[in-house]
Amino acid sequence: MNRSRRLLLVVDAPSLLHRNHHARAHTKLMDRSGRPAWALHGMLRQIIEAIERFAPDAVIFGLDDRRASVRADLYPAYKAGRAEKDAALVDQLERAGAFLDALGLATLTPPGLEADDVSASGARWARDHGWNCVIVTSDRDSFANISDHTQVLRLINGGIDGSPLLNPARLLSMYGVAAEHYLAFAALRGDPSDNLPGVAGIGEKTAAVLLTQAGSMETVWADIDHNEGRTLAATLDSWAVETGSRRMGATIVRRLAAPEARERFEFNVQMMSGRDDLELGLTPDVPGTPGLLPLDLGRINTVVGYLGVESTTTLAVRVLSTDPASSALR
Repeated sequence: MNRSRRLLLVVDAPSLLHRNHHARAHTKLMDRSGRPAWALHGMLRQIIEAIERFAPDAVIFGLDDRRASVRADLYPAYKAGRAEKDAALVDQLERAGAFLDALGLATLTPPGLEADDVSASGARWARDHGWNCVIVTSDRDSFANISDHTQVLRLINGGIDGSPLLNPARLLSMYGVAAEHYLAFAALRGDPSDNLPGVAGIGEKTAAVLLTQAGSMETVWADIDHNEGRTLAATLDSWAVETGSRRMGATIVRRLAAPEARERFEFNVQMMSGRDDLELGLTPDVPGTPGLLPLDLGRINTVVGYLGVESTTTLAVRVLSTDPASSALR
């Protein structure tokens, strides 16, 4: 990324808390009040490492509204089938916002919405303000926000340094689909973790080929509506001949022409689309406001110190009190 532009780090806090809860529960770490803190500590440690790596100018954490859900109101089966959350994880999810606010980092819990909506809004905010953006998450949902100004660091087992940083080129190499088509790709494929079935008969590979060869789902639906899908079938069969694959143009057209196919696709797009118009409350020209780096040294010592891990407090003091990389360019 061009570091002549300032950088916003957007953190999907619930996904990191879930991941660290399961990865670090064996530590049984408690804060100074005796409450479980291993997920909070793990998330904070990873974000400090991310801040050290990327030297952002501002950091905002997206949180889920745990008491209301616009998506569940629309689709009561949304996320059905997930195991009930452990009480220690719930406790840390509930405390995360206050903990991060006390540290001086910005948080946003949008009413009825989720951290994914904060990620989408963060990417748009960065674009509109001439910033770059890195979204830190362990989920794939944020891939739809990838662009020339927004990358996604997807945390996997290797931690910050061992996790892939996805830009449009790397997303294309991994999934065979351009960044601007990822939402359509996901809607065709579906998302079992959210209990959202995909379009029947259209898996990941077929979805990627369909979008790459047709250009967009708008083109697909238009050809099906006005030309019975003949151009689409011919395009897909031509691709099959060139690549030595089995010709399935007519079969794919038939699957997509089924009335429930478009309904499922459009419903999934609606459910998967992140709200990108949330007010983040970032005021980058007002020093000392929440989310801007560096943070107050006294807050760092007090809040991080409350977790009772001396090495993390030392790391936090060193990293969070340091000016961002772009400060040298001003």
